[in-house]
Amino acid sequence: MNFRILAGLVALLGASHASAQTPEAAPAPSAPPQPATFEFKDGDRLVLLGNTVLEREQRYGSFEPRLSLALGETKVTVRNLAWSGDTVFGHARSYFGPPEEGLQRLSAHLEMLKPTVVLLCYGSELAFERLGGLPDFLTGYRSLIELIRAKSPGVRVVIATPPPLETLPPPLPDLSGENKNLSSLRDALRKFALMQNAFFIDWFELMGGLPKPGMTAKPLTENGVHYTREGYDKLATKLIQGLGLKMPDAPSTALENLRQAVIAKDTLFFNRWRPQNETYLFGFRKHEQGQNAKEIPMFDPLIAQGDEAIQKLKNEALAQSRRP
Repeated sequence: MNFRILAGLVALLGASHASAQTPEAAPAPSAPPQPATFEFKDGDRLVLLGNTVLEREQRYGSFEPRLSLALGETKVTVRNLAWSGDTVFGHARSYFGPPEEGLQRLSAHLEMLKPTVVLLCYGSELAFERLGGLPDFLTGYRSLIELIRAKSPGVRVVIATPPPLETLPPPLPDLSGENKNLSSLRDALRKFALMQNAFFIDWFELMGGLPKPGMTAKPLTENGVHYTREGYDKLATKLIQGLGLKMPDAPSTALENLRQAVIAKDTLFFNRWRPQNETYLFGFRKHEQGQNAKEIPMFDPLIAQGDEAIQKLKNEALAQSRRP
């Protein structure tokens, strides 16, 4: 007998037996659809957490100006805790120790910032490592989210997929296979976000989805992986779209002034949480310069002033903007 027919008969018999033994069960309730727009609240503290694509955003300051303008009168502060090369296990944050040390460092930063919203983007390494490690990755991702929620009860979580890669002229490699891996990862992350009660952003599809075979006609990356300034402008625009928000038509000069203020604030914050001489300030060589660690919290009022400057420039930009 055809195996498919046999399997169907077995399923049918099993269903008949179950209905004879127990009352007809009500259909399982389906999960509620994701809202079209992520709701930000006035005073929210948004933390960006991930690897290279989010860390390099602070070089260009593309996302926060667009988010600020899209939110209108709603005031949200943004802090970038992303770390190039990082994984859900904390590898890049660990310095000289095991990954657990990196998660301990992250835990301390979460306690310092007390985020109300965390936007995560992890998994780009699976494009190159293949998908055999996907189960472990998702387990680590779940543990990371549990850590975030333990440190910030009530935090709302947003999960974004890694954006696509680009195939550029030789000697750079063809990344078609890697993009297929990212497409599969996207499908897994969609289900994972639903299970984690997290807002899901398909950044992969918003940035064009699975590229057509061949070289990218108008590259937005330097090398197929790392996005350019123009690339980050598009990344930020699509991320705003993924959040269900719309940015007003702000004058380019006002947007640029806002972008420069964001870069200045992000630079101060980077030096606050990742000082270049951290080993001397807090690590195993702090006996040499540890007395200077008292200067690190002095960045806090400067960062707060940066937030105020951003808010002022945002209000000026909104006054000159046409709302969509």
